[in-house]
Amino acid sequence: MAVLTDIKARNIKPESTALPHGGVVGLSLLPTKTKGHGKWVLRYVSPTTGKRRNAGLGSYPQIGIAEVGKLGMEFRIQLQNGQDPLDEKAKNDAQAQFAKDIPTFQEAAITLHADLLPSWKNIKHGQQWINTLTQYAFPMLGNRQLNQIEPAHIANVLKPIWLDKAETAGRVKQRIHAIMAWGWAHGYCQGNPVDVVDKLLPTQPNKTTRIQNQPAMPWRQIPDFIQRSVHTTNQYDITRAILLFLILTACRSGEARGMRWSEVDFEARVWVIPAERMKMKLPHRVPLSTQAIEILQGLQGIDTNLVFPSPRKKAELCDMVLTSFLRKHHAPSDTPNRIATAHGFRSSFRDWCSEHQYPRDLAERALAHSISNRVEAAYHRTDLLEQRRPMMQAWADWVLGK
Repeated sequence: MAVLTDIKARNIKPESTALPHGGVVGLSLLPTKTKGHGKWVLRYVSPTTGKRRNAGLGSYPQIGIAEVGKLGMEFRIQLQNGQDPLDEKAKNDAQAQFAKDIPTFQEAAITLHADLLPSWKNIKHGQQWINTLTQYAFPMLGNRQLNQIEPAHIANVLKPIWLDKAETAGRVKQRIHAIMAWGWAHGYCQGNPVDVVDKLLPTQPNKTTRIQNQPAMPWRQIPDFIQRSVHTTNQYDITRAILLFLILTACRSGEARGMRWSEVDFEARVWVIPAERMKMKLPHRVPLSTQAIEILQGLQGIDTNLVFPSPRKKAELCDMVLTSFLRKHHAPSDTPNRIATAHGFRSSFRDWCSEHQYPRDLAERALAHSISNRVEAAYHRTDLLEQRRPMMQAWADWVLGK
């Protein structure tokens, strides 16, 4: 079939029949009420539903024969790939509209500030919150959409004040983090670029990179220590069991020693620590890895209340039991001439998370750390249990050398 000519198209009349394009199967020019004008329509059978559909490709003469032929061929290629062109167009239009609706940093900051203002008792503090952003962040970030902001952009905001005005820089960084966390929560960006911005900034004077309260075992040495001193038999004694369980769950010693069977949901594979036993007095859910479940299953029947009871008194184990075990087996630590502590394994886990690029939010929630920034805390209403589950399984696999 010959391709439709402009002469024939210009002479199309309201009473004319549709004129086949000739170059694309199913593409025709339908007459309108005005002579020489028409609508391009591509008729096809949807590969997803099997129904006949009509796709409008514009008007003639605004869209010429050659141009509509290219559009029609693009639709035909989609059909050959099993895609419905109209569905794909609707999807792309929706994505484009969503991208267009993503707020700028300044718009997000103003919205978040308005949401949080009623929660601040000190009106002056609320005003300072937005004033620091107006002064330091808006000039560089204000007109950028949230999904376009990268760590380098934030570093450029902080560099001029990072060393000379360290306290102010810290506040600006926290507020930028809160705004990006708000954007992440609303689906406007993937992740929070502030989490890695420190790697682009110089170390501030008199600021240590890590406050180490207790000696911690370097995470790379844990599998060898487990094989050598903990995982020596198929049946764990109570001390070895609680130590390994504590390492696998990254919990505090007291949380593990006081663990009750009533807190364990084997079906959901979750350990729920009640608020009264948590340092921050908030309930904490711990996703249990396959290895942690196996430890618990091996301890069923020993005591009806405590998971890790003292063998002699049927009461909670003393914290010195773990300390004595680590001393006896010369547990290595990152502090010269000191033995690793049970609490130090939480630091080991945190270092492992950082080295394996797990998001800060997941690692901090796994450790049940409080959120010191009130702005962030206001929007952190989920414990990300299911997102933490693969991370804790990967940690268990590493610890036990899988």
